[in-house]
Amino acid sequence: MSSNLPPCPKCGSEYVYQDQALLICPECAHEWNPAEPEQDEDALLVKDANGTQLSEGDKVTLIKDLKVKGSSQVLKIGTKATIKRFVDGDHDIDCKMDGAGDMMLKSQFVKKA
Repeated sequence: MSSNLPPCPKCGSEYVYQDQALLICPECAHEWNPAEPEQDEDALLVKDANGTQLSEGDKVTLIKDLKVKGSSQVLKIGTKATIKRFVDGDHDIDCKMDGAGDMMLKSQFVKKA
């Protein structure tokens, strides 16, 4: 039996079958629509204070003054930063702050510039 359907993107199984618009893998139960681009479910979804989705490389600004832990420095409202990457945890944005260097920030204190 030769199938012209693609293998399962999750487990690589070749026993994929079609059910209306969806393709279904009987081995791992993954369902997907081949007409839609595949999304990485493991990727972190981070949103700013306004609910706008952020991505790596975005420019953000602070929405309030923040004290830098372990220092007397205060980052003022409106300070700009460039997102380098997202991490799991309380401080979910690893970024480069203008005038302050590399920092970890909480997404609830930034907005997309």
